[in-house]
Amino acid sequence: MLETNLKHILTADEHQKVISEHENVMICCGRMGPMCIPVYGIMEKLESVYTQVKFFDMEFNSPESHVIGNAPECRGFMGLPFTVYYKNGKLVKATTSIQNEQQIRSILDTEFGTI
Repeated sequence: MLETNLKHILTADEHQKVISEHENVMICCGRMGPMCIPVYGIMEKLESVYTQVKFFDMEFNSPESHVIGNAPECRGFMGLPFTVYYKNGKLVKATTSIQNEQQIRSILDTEFGTI
């Protein structure tokens, strides 16, 4: 399990449940590495700002993370983390590698509406 203050998704079934029960979801699938940790921190900070979005993490090394790693939008990705955004259960945006706060805010605003 990742050592973050985000809610954790541990299984593919749980992933499906999360995206079907919440309108707006951001999931960061990664490790506790130098490219991932800053993204988790930004997500933790933005949770209280973007209250219309549910923020989660998922461990990249888990076999269960295939639901993100094998998504067509992520197949060509090379760097961690894989960050995916779901609107009404549909993957609407995916990014790879480190993102800064402004990049993440821009995606959240575009896909889920500005705060």
